[in-house]
Amino acid sequence: MTATPSRHPGLNLGHAHGDAHEASEEFVFGFWVFMMSDLILFGLLFATYVTMLGGTAGGPGPGELFELKSAFIETMLLLVSSFTFGMASLTLKYRTDRKVLVAWLLVTLLLGLGFLAHELYDFHKMFTEGGVPSRSGFLSAFFALVPLHGLHVTGACIWLIALLGQIAVHGLDTPTKTGLMRLAILWHFLDVVWIGIFSLVYLGGIV
Repeated sequence: MTATPSRHPGLNLGHAHGDAHEASEEFVFGFWVFMMSDLILFGLLFATYVTMLGGTAGGPGPGELFELKSAFIETMLLLVSSFTFGMASLTLKYRTDRKVLVAWLLVTLLLGLGFLAHELYDFHKMFTEGGVPSRSGFLSAFFALVPLHGLHVTGACIWLIALLGQIAVHGLDTPTKTGLMRLAILWHFLDVVWIGIFSLVYLGGIV
């Protein structure tokens, strides 16, 4: 008897995972479609930022407030975290080694928290230099876009902590596996959004 082909190749774990494979066919694909609403939201905020870029109202602009070195460090932290989450996903799918999986997830979490800490420091520095949201349309647009991404990363880190708790209590059961797969989609999506922020907001603003 031949196995039923996957309806959504790449969004499943393989037949060796049994129920988790079948569940991912629906849940993971549905979550991917749901993420498109976030894509629209960030697209609108990017458009707003570009429109308001020149609206400094005599206040500080990108050249005075942004530090390319700091933004580059944040970019590297997120890119490496995307790699480590990818390794965790491969471990889940092909090895199902709980210790190795947890190790990759913990490294990913630390990188995510490092990104957030660095970003909060940047925001604090901007505030001390007069770069507050109410100062100008440019800064209002900036603080609508960039901190929203940081809020998403915060939510992803909390979700990851919750999944680590599930692994500790329940092991790698079906809800935990599908949860990790959905979180992986969110995590990689946020990395892609950050590349857009780094390119348009930081590089575009300074150059």
